[in-house]
Amino acid sequence: MSSFLQIKIYRGKFIAYTIFVVSIGLTLGALTCAVLLYQWIENARSEAVSAFARTESELQYDADRIEAYMQRIYSNNRLMTDVRYFLGNGAEGYLTGRLQNSHYNEPLVSFPEDMKAFLYSSVQGDITQISLHAESRGNVVRFDGNGNDSFLFCLPNTDETFRETIQKGFVYRKKLSDPNQISRQIGEFRFLVSSDQLFSKVRSYKLDIAAAVSASGEVYMISGEDRDTEELALQAAADRQNSGYLSKGGLNSIFFMTFSSTKFDYQFVVLVDLPSLMRQNAGIIGIVFLIVLMAMISVLLLIVYNLRDDARFLKRIIHSIKRVKTADFTSNSPARYKRNEYGMIARELDDMVLQLDKHIRTEYLLKLKQQETEMKALQHQINPHFLYNTLEAIRSTALVNRDVNTADAIATLGALYRDIVKKENIISIGSELELLQKYLKIMELKYPGRFYYQLNVDQALLPISTVKFWMQPLAENFFVHGFNPGNEFNLLVVNGWETDERYVLEFVDNGKWIPEERLNEVRSNLISHDDAPVRSIGLHNVYTRLHFFYGEVFSMEIDNNEEAGVKITVMIAKG
Repeated sequence: MSSFLQIKIYRGKFIAYTIFVVSIGLTLGALTCAVLLYQWIENARSEAVSAFARTESELQYDADRIEAYMQRIYSNNRLMTDVRYFLGNGAEGYLTGRLQNSHYNEPLVSFPEDMKAFLYSSVQGDITQISLHAESRGNVVRFDGNGNDSFLFCLPNTDETFRETIQKGFVYRKKLSDPNQISRQIGEFRFLVSSDQLFSKVRSYKLDIAAAVSASGEVYMISGEDRDTEELALQAAADRQNSGYLSKGGLNSIFFMTFSSTKFDYQFVVLVDLPSLMRQNAGIIGIVFLIVLMAMISVLLLIVYNLRDDARFLKRIIHSIKRVKTADFTSNSPARYKRNEYGMIARELDDMVLQLDKHIRTEYLLKLKQQETEMKALQHQINPHFLYNTLEAIRSTALVNRDVNTADAIATLGALYRDIVKKENIISIGSELELLQKYLKIMELKYPGRFYYQLNVDQALLPISTVKFWMQPLAENFFVHGFNPGNEFNLLVVNGWETDERYVLEFVDNGKWIPEERLNEVRSNLISHDDAPVRSIGLHNVYTRLHFFYGEVFSMEIDNNEEAGVKITVMIAKG
């Protein structure tokens, strides 16, 4: 090692290489850890989305059962009569009234028993309290964890029993109307869905810290309960963003996700303690940095080996030059290198200097330029084939491992790239639709079970000439601005038809609307000839290319659909 460190040039190179390798290694290690951390956070997000969807589903199921039971009351006169006895009396009055008005030839109808059989067992204990209220007081039926009922009668409506807090649960209110005069309200049902029962069903999900926060600022801790986490949950709920980071002081950070309920006025908050997440995966992080460290050491050893050989070669050259300057043409022992060419260069140095200028100014530069040109041309031919062959090898490996989705995705990507490279700039609408379909198939694989598409284009439009690769940016615009990953049914439809005056292509999705102010801005920027940057650059470029190709017979419209999503219409007038 000392052989090259004695030379200033190679000593500086070694220091520079070392700094470069260490910097690259640390950067790659940090980027790898960042990617891993992002993946872990995305896994936590997926769990949070599933847990919130489960909670909303349970609440919707409770609401449906309650609606069904209310219909049951209205459709059963004897049950309605028993409900009115229950509403207007205490325990003794209720029992007395229902016995006095019963008929010997008909079985007694019990509202509490009927409600227990219909509601409690069906929703597996989510509804733990049902109260029926008159103007100033109410009667209560409660169910414990085993389904046993208990009653409270004639409690004032201001009683603590009826105070609505997220710690107790969520209350569905249903008016009880007179069946003979539907506009006359005779009472009110309040169905309490227990928070303990409801959120116990999502504790099996991998949630580090989870809480439900009401609009009034009450916090129900689902997991990870302590005072600090309650305050962090409140901060996350107060933040206008759906996700982000909160600081716990120093380098400690919390990643939060919030989901607003459509059933009740509360937010489902999930917190991920990043230091804790790193500690849980310390083994993986340690392996990453160990691999990076070993790679840096290997590269540095390779650099040392090459610098040492280069230093020996340089010493030999200097020695040969000194011999030539002193006219020392005596034979010299061959250099001890792995390659004898070093000794040859040293022995032939004098002759090389005499001939070098002649070769550089005549044949050498011309041949070098010609060779460089030929190599670049060959490389441009090889690169696409190399990519296709590489993708096919990866696809074959995926098929061997029975990963059909990955194989399909790679095959579709390869076909899309091949078509983009090989197709001319002017193609038919049919070919352009084929490019679009390959792109949509890739997106369908990216969002399995959440994205669907339809292509309904008349045969008359397929042979029409057009510019290449303008439909994909319109579809991509949907995935960037309108696509909702949480929605189970994201749809993109391409319709095409012919009228007497024009050809029409329509791109319709069910994603998010464009705000009216923003929609007017997009329409204005679309036809703008100003070279200044615009926010809707993708749509602007598509409009510009198509307008340049078709001229004045072309037009484009952008509108919001009535139900949901955006509709982009491309019209080509017949010449």
